[in-house]
Formats: sequence, C-alpha cells, structure tokens
Amino acid sequence: MRHATVALATLWLGLGLAGAQAQAPPAAQAEGAPAASAASGEGPTEVVQNAAQGMLGELDKDRDAFRRDPEKVRQLVDKYLLPHFDTQYSATLVLGRHWRAATPEQRKRFVDAFYQSLLNNYGSALVDFTAERLKIYPNKVDPDATRVTVRTEVKRANGDRVAVNYYLRRTPQGWKAWDVVIDGISYVNSYRTDFGEQIEAQGLDAVIKRLESGERPEAIGRQAGRKS
Repeated sequence: MRHATVALATLWLGLGLAGAQAQAPPAAQAEGAPAASAASGEGPTEVVQNAAQGMLGELDKDRDAFRRDPEKVRQLVDKYLLPHFDTQYSATLVLGRHWRAATPEQRKRFVDAFYQSLLNNYGSALVDFTAERLKIYPNKVDPDATRVTVRTEVKRANGDRVAVNYYLRRTPQGWKAWDVVIDGISYVNSYRTDFGEQIEAQGLDAVIKRLESGERPEAIGRQAGRKS
C-alpha cells in the first residue's frame, strides 16, 4: 500500500494496521479506554464515528503537547483505536500461510514490531488530522449481519478526497475492524503480498528484525518489488 499508507495512518493508525498487541492481556489497554462496543450496544458505524470523535476531541485539547510527546500519541491510539480493531484476525490475514507456520513467539514479535513501526513512522500524522477532513456515511445494518463495510471519505492535506472504507465483523466483544480499503486498495492484501515476497526470500525472522529496527513496512515491500 505504498501510496496510501499515510492516509491510513491519519485515522486508524495501527489499526493499520495493526496487528498491534494481538496477544497482549486486557490490562495492557490504556487506563480509561472505552468499553467494548458489545457492552455499549454500538453499531459498526457508531464504532468508527465514536472512536474518531473521541480521538479528535482529545487532540483538540492540546495538539502541541502531542507534537512534543510521541508517547502521548501512542496512548491516544491505544485508548481510542486499538480496542476497536481485530488485531489478531488482521495479523493472521496479513501473514496468511506464514502465520500458520510461525511459532507463538514469532507471531507476537511480528504484531508488536509491525505496530511499533507504523506508530513510530506515522504517528505524527495523527496530530494534524481534524474532524473537518473526515466524512462518515450513514449505514443501515441488517440485524443478522456478521460483516459490514463502513464507508468514509478523508480529505487529504492537498484537498484531494479519498474513499476510506472499513471492513468490520461482529465478535463477542462487539464490532471490530479487520481491514481498511483506501481508494480501492486493501491494507490486508497489500501487506500480505509485500511481506509474503520477503518472507519467501529471507524468512519471517528477517522481516521481523527489519520491522524491529524501525524500517517502514512499505519499504520492505518496495525492496521485494525490486528483487522480483
């Protein structure tokens, strides 16, 4: 997802992305994190809307403080975005058959490293995101539906508008996003292709180490494209 990564990061960052902390215990969530959507009765559109509004509301209180302290950005993502993303399911799709072959330690290292890489490289983009740049379209959901697409539109800094659609599925904890499609490009499919090529060439451990070193995920994909 080379040309759309920044647009993704501006809203559901790790989400992107995400895969973050897929195996972390509940206590790892930020203190004061919002309740699961199942408990609050939120529908899928409300999940996206409330998460965005909560995050933007806190940003508006003191954006300069978030610019000065990257750790505050991480806490914001952990509090408002991460609880509503199906991190484990998304990570299994990104790695595909390589997830099934991975050890529990490799799985944990991958999701942690992927999350940290996205957050470190694109967390600052969240600070400049404003409510005026986001439009969420209403969505009538069948009561029996188990999967839903929430359509939104994001206005980029240059004024261009891009479709950003969230794929959510019903879980025991409520509606959770598992894929983000930006301008027709799926986060899951793009990273699965990019990482898959590098895993085939170098092995999963090598890809994890590159993410742990701070390399941008899409840079790994670009290298795969040059070598193919």
